[in-house]
Amino acid sequence: MKAYLPYKQNTFYPAILLFILLFVSACSSTKYIADYQSIVKKVKIDSVDKQFEEEALNYIQKDIRPTSTIGINVIIYNLFNTKDGKYKTTGIKPLGTPPPILDSALVEISRDQIQKFLISKGYFKAKVTSAIDVKNQKAKVRFKANQGPSYSINKIAYKILDSVTKDTYLKNKSLFTHFKEGMRYDDDSLSYERDRIYQVMKENGYFDFARPYVKFELDTNLNSSKVNVSLLIDNPKDKAAHQKYTIGESSLIIAQDAEGFQGPMDSLLNDAGKISRLYRGLRYTDLSGKFRRGPIARYNFLQDSTTYDIRNETLTYDRMYELNVFKNVKIDYAKAQDSSYKLLPIIQLIPQKIMSNRVEGEIPFNGGTVGFTLSNTYTNNNLFRGAERFEFQIKGGLQSRIGNGTSLLSDIYQRDFSLSSNISVPRLMLPFISARPGRRGGMPHTVFSTSYAYALQTNFFQRHVFLNSVTYEFVESKSKYHSITPLNFEYRLGNLSSNLSDSIIQNNQYYVRLLSRKDITLGIKYTYSLNSDKLLTNSDFIYFRGNMDLAGNLLQLASKLSGNKHDPKLGDFAEIFGLPFNQYIRPEVDLRWYKGLGGEKQIVTRINAGVGFAYGNSTAMPFEKLFFAGGSSGVRAFQARTLGPGNYNRGISIPDSATRRSLFGIDQLGDMHIEANLEYRYLLLNKFFGAKLKGAVFLDAGNVWNISSNNAESSTKFDLAKLGNQLGIGTGAGFRYDVQYFVFRFDVGLKLKDPQFQGSEQWVISKLFSGGKEFKRAYNAMNSPMQYRFLQYNFGIGMPF
Repeated sequence: MKAYLPYKQNTFYPAILLFILLFVSACSSTKYIADYQSIVKKVKIDSVDKQFEEEALNYIQKDIRPTSTIGINVIIYNLFNTKDGKYKTTGIKPLGTPPPILDSALVEISRDQIQKFLISKGYFKAKVTSAIDVKNQKAKVRFKANQGPSYSINKIAYKILDSVTKDTYLKNKSLFTHFKEGMRYDDDSLSYERDRIYQVMKENGYFDFARPYVKFELDTNLNSSKVNVSLLIDNPKDKAAHQKYTIGESSLIIAQDAEGFQGPMDSLLNDAGKISRLYRGLRYTDLSGKFRRGPIARYNFLQDSTTYDIRNETLTYDRMYELNVFKNVKIDYAKAQDSSYKLLPIIQLIPQKIMSNRVEGEIPFNGGTVGFTLSNTYTNNNLFRGAERFEFQIKGGLQSRIGNGTSLLSDIYQRDFSLSSNISVPRLMLPFISARPGRRGGMPHTVFSTSYAYALQTNFFQRHVFLNSVTYEFVESKSKYHSITPLNFEYRLGNLSSNLSDSIIQNNQYYVRLLSRKDITLGIKYTYSLNSDKLLTNSDFIYFRGNMDLAGNLLQLASKLSGNKHDPKLGDFAEIFGLPFNQYIRPEVDLRWYKGLGGEKQIVTRINAGVGFAYGNSTAMPFEKLFFAGGSSGVRAFQARTLGPGNYNRGISIPDSATRRSLFGIDQLGDMHIEANLEYRYLLLNKFFGAKLKGAVFLDAGNVWNISSNNAESSTKFDLAKLGNQLGIGTGAGFRYDVQYFVFRFDVGLKLKDPQFQGSEQWVISKLFSGGKEFKRAYNAMNSPMQYRFLQYNFGIGMPF
């Protein structure tokens, strides 16, 4: 040890100095380029209207856009992609971003694109010039715009020869138009108008309508910077008007297998016409023989004798894919041979693999024990030939002690076994109500779930858990999701071994409370979420998720109607199947605001709050329904289940070290929680081992409280007047390694304020810089075996919120 310490001191600082020198040297890109080349350090656009500045910058070619001030992407690129004082031309590693090397051709392209952009925004006389200043192989590029006057629309004329087409457009125009007299001229508004006209016409029967029919003519030969715009909708060639179509007889044909259709479609349809009958305007042919007509035809929205509407076509596409049994969906149209102007839809479906079976196993080693777990999961996506998804899993495991000179499985001390199954039906199966197929949102589902789990640990416990539920899931719109569980039944029966000593029970309180539960829960649940489909975007939106969990009321009513009287406060609970039932209400809300700041930068604010209240046949919330604070998705400066409740201090409330150890994870739960988070996210490295490396800085605050326990300490109860004094506050920073399909996350949280202390002592951040060792020594002595940490490390998969 004496020899090691001086060695460490002698090498530590030189190593840091060497790292700094390497880092600084990598910052300089000019030494890796040829003498005639330059690195673009700055690009500026002058004299552009402020509202268009950011958008105009996007027209600068990416290869000459300078990096950020720190330029860490370039630094990383230089470290890994240089050799012998030059940039590599082969074997380039996908790390970082190459420096922007000046290219006069790209400067000219950028100048031209910026000028065209300004013209498109109504500055018809705009001129853009460019200038390049090079010094020491570092270039500054400046674009200067002479915008000229901004043109506004003076008059709009409509040159639409087909009067019916004109009436259709003008009748719907007010619902979508961005194109009005007096507005600043903008190419985007005209393009949007063209797209909307196309959409409106396709929604109103005009099957052959195309965007090129819509044209605009501009007249800028006016005074006062005005422009007259004429909107033209041409007629089809050699025709006096656009033709409207209605839907006729539809054909839905399913291929024999996943290989697709064998032979020309015309002959297949002719054969299908001979073997299938027409029913309600649909000729249904299933060459595979695996699908019932009703569940599939239900989601054909191209109905006979209705006006052609592209929205019905899109909806049919969406629903057929959402059935999750077809790998390819294609809709073609044939036109009726007579003069009826009818379209005959041909819906072609190619099925995908219906069944699968997955076997998984693991061999866990843990402190002198070894075991195995084996599971088999069978999935059928078309159980009753109606796209019902069925999943059945059987799982079992053993754990054995080793190292006692006995055979591997001679000392089995733990056995686990479970069965679970669920079936998801692609419609709402409501009793006494025939629910029509939903046109809005997504595919609705009815989900039936059941599971049974058995666990036995020799000389410790035996546990049975039986769970059943029926859930209705439906999407009101693309951003609004509902989940209603009218039936949620939970049966839990746990027994501790009579051979357990008092010391084992005392030292394993968390598991004792979890495993020895004997109760029943019968209730309902409801979940609503808004904008969950936008969570992976950088746009501006508000996210909301609300949960309501209500249990025991129906059983309590039945108990009262039976005439039985009970007093839960005295331990006399009403029972069903010989077990007491839980009665509680537990609402929870999660509200967030996402604000994009351009590119990969984003600010997220969040408030998450919930409360559980036991009443009637219960005196306390079920153990798994309690809230906790801290952890990787909460107040990240605190380890999960070590914050709160309220001003709770374990060292004072539990003076015995052994008791503190046994109650860890139990005594810091609460009936209520409030958390608030503020996080700034940004891009660090665009290319880092094939993925993006992002950064984040954050500020968290929150706690849990008791509200229903009469025996709880007053310091743990919620008091609005003392809310500021009871909040834990932390800050920190982290990394997000984004590999597109999922995100690996690492956060470091720093405690700022800890509510277990009093007064100014709560601001523990001051102890970090002065007196930290003495503070931790005193705390550790009073709270053993817990040790105080100013920093908390959090690992996770996915974003925290």
